[in-house]
Amino acid sequence: MQLWNTYSKEELLIQLRKNEVKLVTISFYQYASIPNPTLFRNHLFLTWSRLGVLGRTYVAKEGINAQIAVPVESLEEFRNELDKVEFLKGIRLNIAVEESAEFSFLKLKIKVRDKILADGLNDETFDVRNKGKHLTAEEFNKLTDDPDTILIDFRNHYESEVGHFKGAITPDVDTFRESLPVIEEKYLKGNEDKNIVMYCTGGIRCEKASAWYKHRGFKNVHQLEGGIIKYARDCNENGLENKFIGKNFVFDERRGERISDDVIAVCHQCGAPCDTHTNCANDACHLLFIQCDTCKSEYSGCCSKECEDVTKLPVEEQKALRKGLQNSNKIFKKGRSEKLKFKVSQEKPLSFPQALKNEKSDS
Repeated sequence: MQLWNTYSKEELLIQLRKNEVKLVTISFYQYASIPNPTLFRNHLFLTWSRLGVLGRTYVAKEGINAQIAVPVESLEEFRNELDKVEFLKGIRLNIAVEESAEFSFLKLKIKVRDKILADGLNDETFDVRNKGKHLTAEEFNKLTDDPDTILIDFRNHYESEVGHFKGAITPDVDTFRESLPVIEEKYLKGNEDKNIVMYCTGGIRCEKASAWYKHRGFKNVHQLEGGIIKYARDCNENGLENKFIGKNFVFDERRGERISDDVIAVCHQCGAPCDTHTNCANDACHLLFIQCDTCKSEYSGCCSKECEDVTKLPVEEQKALRKGLQNSNKIFKKGRSEKLKFKVSQEKPLSFPQALKNEKSDS
């Protein structure tokens, strides 16, 4: 019984092209009690492999978090299989706003984790299911117009750098784990009477954050239902004002889906307007950063001339150079390197109303 993928990315890409597979990129999550995550993981892998599902999924005792691509011809059966699981019955599926890449995923990976979202919390009295109030796109637009509202982006710096909601606080953090204490200390303390509104890519981070802040005693806690993905789709379908500017960063081969025509970021190498992320072509680096087409050509897809020089070496020599080296810190610190001259740390506004006022005066 095979419970994992054995093909290389290159082999998988050839196979997908040959079969002319048409895929729909989907994300969903659910916090629930899963007594045996490994057994559940194996069940999902066997079922989804049969349906041709690709993508990345995490399973833990606290629930499931999936970013996947489903063949169009298998979509109905995929939904039926989800409905067979009690806590997934009728679950909302976030459909991608756009399918800009040839394939968003190339293989199926389902992993068992301690948590589906690492949070650094060790409070046994915390109930993640006691979440904040979910807001529709229309409710979100209305509440964020209120001067007594604090709007907070719960994503990491490299995500909000290329796109965010107008007037949002965008903390300069690397991880969700880091964001929880930073946001409470810098933005929530002293604002207990304000409306707290938070958003993220698809909702999973806000779900846990809203429950945590309620647990910490904050009362008026809200979250954007379905995150940026659902918001953009709802605005398009219902003719609502879209308050999101720029691109929504996504964790697949696309690396982003455009929500508005605004380009609010710059190339990290030359400073030209750009919001296209790339991974350094040097296998010993793979730093995630923003690179324009001109610099991509000049640096051969690398973050620096040093990395470009490495890629020109014979493959075996490259392997010898990186043998024993740990590059996880570079990957973890996405978009942070002394080599990136135009990567700017994001300034945090003193207050949401002032930030909103500045945004409106600039428009």
